[in-house]
Amino acid sequence: MSMMPFRMSRRALLATAPLLAMPLGGGRAIAAGGDFNGFLAGLRRDALASGIRPATVDLAFRYVQFLPRVIELDQRQPDHVLSFAEFITKVVNPQRIEDARRNLAENSALLQRVQQRFNVQPRFIVALWGVESDFGKTQGSYSVPAALATLAYEGRRGPMFRSELITSLRILDQGHIRPENMLGSWAGAMGQCQFMPSTFLSYAVDFDGDGRRDIWNNRADVLGSIANYLARLGWRGNESWGREVAVPSNFDTRLAGIESRRPLADWMRMGVRSVGAPLTGREAAEASLLLPDGLGGRALLIFDNFRATMRWNKSVKFAASVGMIADGIDRG
Repeated sequence: MSMMPFRMSRRALLATAPLLAMPLGGGRAIAAGGDFNGFLAGLRRDALASGIRPATVDLAFRYVQFLPRVIELDQRQPDHVLSFAEFITKVVNPQRIEDARRNLAENSALLQRVQQRFNVQPRFIVALWGVESDFGKTQGSYSVPAALATLAYEGRRGPMFRSELITSLRILDQGHIRPENMLGSWAGAMGQCQFMPSTFLSYAVDFDGDGRRDIWNNRADVLGSIANYLARLGWRGNESWGREVAVPSNFDTRLAGIESRRPLADWMRMGVRSVGAPLTGREAAEASLLLPDGLGGRALLIFDNFRATMRWNKSVKFAASVGMIADGIDRG
């Protein structure tokens, strides 16, 4: 999952384009991809050799065509990269925090069962759900097999997307979702968790025991899968993520960085102060100081759970937004 292009989450901002996939043989779109049919024939051989049933491959390929828009999005570079402060203002907004509080309340019984099984606090599960897909509202409308086939054929990371496509066929072969319903972002991230197919096979769970891992429509599977993935990434259920802090104007920035771990008491002696509730020294054994916008910008004192969130998405902005939304839920 770390290989995906950066999204609001790793996926959600890229999940807004219209569904372009149509049955194979769509004429102009196929021609735009050159020998795309020949490429698919090779993929079919690989899929069958890996044990996927022919009927599954044939049905899935009915929804595959070359998607020029996917290549355009893969190659596009943003004109303006948001600063940390701009990103947090955009993502951690009052409406999202209010929606997160409501979703936590509406799913409280389910979230308690999920917490008992995976030892991840409900507010962080809900916060991740909100950042990834706006609580399921922005899952993406691209056919995942079509998007992955396009990227495998002509994208910058063809072998990786080829592997993900074969994995998506395996998910279909196991009966977790029908091909026409396997929708996601242009980059192939799927469902309310926005999992890549390989992540799905490794971490998605059938929390309600109905025999399918449905991260598109099944709330129990969605929340359980988020918690399972976080837990497997090293989440500590008795700790928070970190804290926004203020640092002295003359602070030595060489001491900052995610690899620089110190006891909280050391940071406090250096003049680092919490924005909000005071630091007590009991939040975690060690912390790192991050200055994503440099000295004078917003500063974070982060714990190991922040690192776990960054294993989900290698972005300080992403991990901080999850933590801040979770804190907003808690304050409510």
